[in-house]
Amino acid sequence: MSVYVGIDVHRKRSQVAVVNEGGEVLANRNVPNGAQPILSVIGGLPPGTPAAYEAAFGWGWLLELLESYGFEPHMVHPLQCKAIASARLKNDKAGAATLAQLLRADLLPEAWIAPPQVRQLRAMLRHRAQLVRLRTLLRNRVHAVLAGHGHGRPAGCWSGAGRQWLASLDLPAVSREVIDDALALMDAVQQPIGRLDAEVRQRAKADPRVEVLTQLPGAGPFTALVLLAETGDITRFSSARKLASWAGLTPTVRGSDRTVHHRHISKQGPTWARWVLCEAAQTAKRHPDFAPGYQALARRRGKKIATTAIARKLLTRAYHLLTDAASGGAPS
Repeated sequence: MSVYVGIDVHRKRSQVAVVNEGGEVLANRNVPNGAQPILSVIGGLPPGTPAAYEAAFGWGWLLELLESYGFEPHMVHPLQCKAIASARLKNDKAGAATLAQLLRADLLPEAWIAPPQVRQLRAMLRHRAQLVRLRTLLRNRVHAVLAGHGHGRPAGCWSGAGRQWLASLDLPAVSREVIDDALALMDAVQQPIGRLDAEVRQRAKADPRVEVLTQLPGAGPFTALVLLAETGDITRFSSARKLASWAGLTPTVRGSDRTVHHRHISKQGPTWARWVLCEAAQTAKRHPDFAPGYQALARRRGKKIATTAIARKLLTRAYHLLTDAASGGAPS
């Protein structure tokens, strides 16, 4: 007899439901997160049993648990699971049972599960980006303190000469303390950033797709690796338009009868992919291939919308470059 598992996962506890092929609920328990509590409900099920869970906060451990014990994991797209979102009775028990029932009926809106190596690459690149953001925050703090006392150094404050200039300033005790602490924290953060930069360069050399993507204006090895890590297998997308829609770079559409309204981009999908594309667009918008279109759109719609349009064009080019490379150079 076939059985199906639905898991409503939360930060500390999860609701686990099991239904049979006839739709009868065999179990529906709320248990603490962890291998033993989850297996106390589903550990006796046969290998290959399908199990569905939402892509909620902290789902990685559950995926690893299901894979290691021979279950067939299915990750649910939470925004597309309307059967749960629109239910009149909305609680964990009903949600877990609904996931199992949708899985049984083959009506589950699934999200792609990245392989372990891709998930690890994502984690490394996001960690590096967050450390760089922390360093930028500390630098901005130093600039704010200097501006408050009427000081500024156009040549920069972070080189050897810049550090000497900072040390020579006559500042109040608290302001001096803020600057010294910020510099110490920047030095501490710089060490893991340098290590991660070396790892980025090593991974970039080992992946021929990085060289393909660095042909894009504004795209370096880090940008290329982020795009590869976030998109995963490019063959999942049948067209560049679908890739852009997945990345949240297409406008939302509201239409009825003959009235159609195109609004701002959906911003659904991977935040990090949109971020790195918009960063690359800041350089690409000055490239001869993109500058005329950017300037024309910026005059009509504003710079932010024009920059986002360049980001989508970069993603479209990236799609064709990757698909051409995957097909051995044949036109896509």
